[in-house]
Formats: sequence, structure tokens, C-alpha cells
Amino acid sequence: MRLIPNKLQLDVLKRHAGPFVFCFLTLMFLLLMQFLILYIDMLVGKGLPLGIIIELIITNLASMVVLAMPMAVLVSCLMAFGKITELNELAALKAAGINPIHLVKPVLVAGILLSVFLVWFSNDVLPDANQRARSLFIDIRLKKPGFDLKPGEFYDGIDGYTFLVQDMTNESDTLRDVTVYQQPNRNRKEAFIKAQKGRLESEHQGQTMNLYLHDGSILRFLDRRKEGKKITVLEETDFDRYRISFDLSDLSFSRSNPQERSRNDRTMNVQAMKALVDSLHEEVSSQKQLILDNDNYFVPRTQTEDGEQQSVSRRFLTQPDSLKKAPYSSRYVALNILDSKSEQRTLHDLTLSKLRGYQSLVEDVSVDTEWRINKIARYMVEIHKKFAIPFACIIFVLLGAPIGMFTKRGNLGYAALIGALFLTFYWISIIQGEKLADRMFIAPATGMWYSNVLLGLVGLYLVIRISTPFKITNLWSDRD
Repeated sequence: MRLIPNKLQLDVLKRHAGPFVFCFLTLMFLLLMQFLILYIDMLVGKGLPLGIIIELIITNLASMVVLAMPMAVLVSCLMAFGKITELNELAALKAAGINPIHLVKPVLVAGILLSVFLVWFSNDVLPDANQRARSLFIDIRLKKPGFDLKPGEFYDGIDGYTFLVQDMTNESDTLRDVTVYQQPNRNRKEAFIKAQKGRLESEHQGQTMNLYLHDGSILRFLDRRKEGKKITVLEETDFDRYRISFDLSDLSFSRSNPQERSRNDRTMNVQAMKALVDSLHEEVSSQKQLILDNDNYFVPRTQTEDGEQQSVSRRFLTQPDSLKKAPYSSRYVALNILDSKSEQRTLHDLTLSKLRGYQSLVEDVSVDTEWRINKIARYMVEIHKKFAIPFACIIFVLLGAPIGMFTKRGNLGYAALIGALFLTFYWISIIQGEKLADRMFIAPATGMWYSNVLLGLVGLYLVIRISTPFKITNLWSDRD
């Protein structure tokens, strides 16, 4: 009898393998298309090497794997268990005395293994992939468009020059009616260059571009001194042939080292984020202790030789008796102790200065502490996310298996429809939970785990429901 469940479990796993692979590849394709649609404008029109585009896509595939695998688990469970019920195999197994829980066990073990794999993948592979993708995005944004002249349009892609060409022939090599504005710098003066014809030639593998102009003139703005005053004069020079060389090295793609860039919460593993969170907690504690240890906002009192108490500041406020005036009658005890108006005024100003300084210190500490607490929340959200999303593989097995048995439909349409409903709820919950936790409206653990807990409880009830005669209505029907 022990061989029968093992064979059944193996058969169930085989039935899951095909739908899981198909759903996983389909979801990866859809996520990839979404990525390309979002960033096609950034990748096209900059002359990027094909290898850079492929590397950017591959590094972004890592984050897609974490999203697609739990989705594929849910859809494959709905399809496989729905097919088992549709073919009346589940009824036959129940008639043979086999509990449906035996069919769920191998898939649940596979879900646990997938969760462990995704935890490792999210912690060890995904941060480095995100760092490389982030570095590539920055390098691509910094890359300027290539030297691309268009008739009748101003082009200022090269620093220091603005071009206007009225006509272009022979694949943009021959130019007609060319105007070049040369901006001033340390080595040259401001100038307008006009020519009837021009020709472009590249050298040094496209790193240098030469513009040969024919039959034109140069209008330069020159500085002269006249009667001790600096004036600007215009000098016009005609030419038959004139050459301008441009350095296009800034237009080429420059690759930076991803390891030299700073990392954020999405490019760090759990160990690094925990260490950073601990250091932030220590900084918050030190900031609070700074407030508690600060005693500069009050003036301690000292004991005089005859036993009378006197404020420390009073030693610096004493004036000759001839300059003292009768003190004010104040409702503050400290001011009534002093003997003259000048001492009262000085102590009053000193006290206000101390209190303003203490208020400024408290405000600075409050701002710094709030910033650090926000950072702690963001890192804790990312830490919980690295475990919560992989754990969804287990939750979706508990949810998908009984729902598939109840629906009695094993086709892709039913599975996709039901899966879309649960996945939409799950990802909206994750996204909103992350936003609320980042803004500290809820705890990071609550934001990342409450959807898992809710769906997990539903899944556990459904598993109990298919494997036992238990019903919720039994809880109050028995009492009646």
C-alpha cells in the first residue's frame, strides 16, 4: 500500500511540471515585454552596443524571476488539481480510501523547496543583478545621442557648437547651406560660421569628426581696448575651404564599474541591511542620549563662602555699585534674586540664548532621528520582502490545490481567470503594504506579511475542508 501514494505523488508532480514551466515562461515573456515597452525610448536612438542592451535585459530578468515563480506555482496548481478532479480521478482515490492530502504533500514539499531557492536567489543573486542593472541605467542616461544632423533643425549635441543645415544629400555626408555657431571658451572667440557647402568625415573609429566647409565666411566677436575701455568689434573673414574638428569621445558609451557605485535597499543583501539597520539604531540612541546629556540650557548654582547660593553666571554679571539700578519686580524667582536691572536683563538674555540653542539642538536631533527611522523602515521592508514573496510559493500551493479540486476545471482559461484574481489581490496588497510601511503608517512586518497570513489562513481552511468533513457551519450547528 505504501507504493501507491508514492506513485500518485510522482504522477501529481509530473502533471505540475508542464503547466509550471509553461506559466513561468509565459509570465517571464509578459514581464519582459512590459520592461521593453517602458524603456524602449531609452534604449533606441543612442547607438548602444547590442551586448549592452542584452546585458541590461539579462540583469533585469532576475527581478522578474522572483515575481513570476510564485505566480506560476498558483496557476499550475489550479490547472493540475483541476484536471485531476475533472477526470474523476479524485473521486476514485477517495473511494479507494486515499485522503486528498496525500496529493497535496509532494506539491507542498516542492513549494517549500522553491521558497528556499527564491530566498537564496533574492539574497545572493538579485542584489548584484539589480546593482549591475542600476549602474547600466545610469551609464545609458549619461550617454549623449550620436552626431545626428537633420535638415532644417538646430543640433546642439556637441558642447560648444550649434548646427543648422538646410539640405543634406548622399546619406548625410554632403551638406548645403551650413550655419555653425561657435560658443566662446578660453581657446576661441564667439563666432558665426556660414558656408554654402560642407562634408563630414570621421576618423579614429568614429571618435573624431571633421567638418569641411567650402565658400563661406566667419564672423568673429573680438575684444579690443579703445581709450582704456574694453569694446567688442566684429571681424568677418571669407574662406574657400575651412575645417573644424570635433571630439566625439563624449558621445560614445562609457561603462562604469558597478561596484564603485553606492548601493541602496534593493541592491543589498539581508546581512548588509541588518548591519546598516543596527548602525542606524545606534545613531538614533546616541542622538537621544545627546539630548539627555545636554545640560547647557540651565545655569547651575554654586555655594559662596558664607553658605549663600549664587548662580555661576552672576559672577560674570557683577558691575560697580555706581552703575547698578534697582531691580525689576519679576514673577521669576531667579530674576528677583539679582540686585540690579542690568543683571536681570543680562540673565534674561543669557537664558533666552540658552533656550534657543537647546531648541535648535532638539529640532536638529528630531530631523536626524526621523530621517534615520525612515531609513530603518525602508531597509526592514526590503528584508521582510526577501522572505515574504518567496513564502508565497507555499501559500499558493495551499490555496491553489483545493480551489483546483473544487472548480473541477483543468484548462488554462479557468486557471488564468482565478489565478489573476488572487494574484491581483496579492500584488496590490504587497505594493500598498510596502508604501504604507515606507511611510511608517504600519510596521514593515505587517505590510509585507499580512497578505500571506490572510491567504494562508484561507488556504489552510480549504485544505482541511477537502481532506476532512469539517465545515465552519459545524461550529454552531453542533451547539443547536
